[in-house]
Amino acid sequence: METRARRRPHLLPLLLLLLLLCGECPPVGGCNEKRMLAMLPHCGKTFAERMKKVEVWKWCNLSEFIVYYESFTNCTEVETNVVGCYWPNPLAESFIAGVHRRFFQNCSVARHHWQDPPDGILIPLIAAPILLTIAMTGVVVWRSKRTAQVV
Repeated sequence: METRARRRPHLLPLLLLLLLLCGECPPVGGCNEKRMLAMLPHCGKTFAERMKKVEVWKWCNLSEFIVYYESFTNCTEVETNVVGCYWPNPLAESFIAGVHRRFFQNCSVARHHWQDPPDGILIPLIAAPILLTIAMTGVVVWRSKRTAQVV
């Protein structure tokens, strides 16, 4: 047996590399959803503890807690992969949506809808440059004719 190990010393690094690469491969048994649902609350609890450091009125400003949110996302991905599930998946997304409802329900996603100003303001804003262009063109033509008469 000792002689076999001496003949194949190159297999050990290959075996270690294989184990390292398959560290995130789903196990043969498939996704253990019950275990995943038991592990994900740990990520949510850690995120909630970190969010206590951020004032509530800053919760809608992502730049105030982006590091905490990235850590939360990474945690959910790792915990999901550990139990042999792919990430994202519907159950993990549902959990993440629950965290969003808890922390970001008052954050507005509505965009400001631009409206045209009233006609009393809009018409002069359109007409002024048009009339100014016509007037300047007239002045240039008038000056060029006048210069031609003088010479």
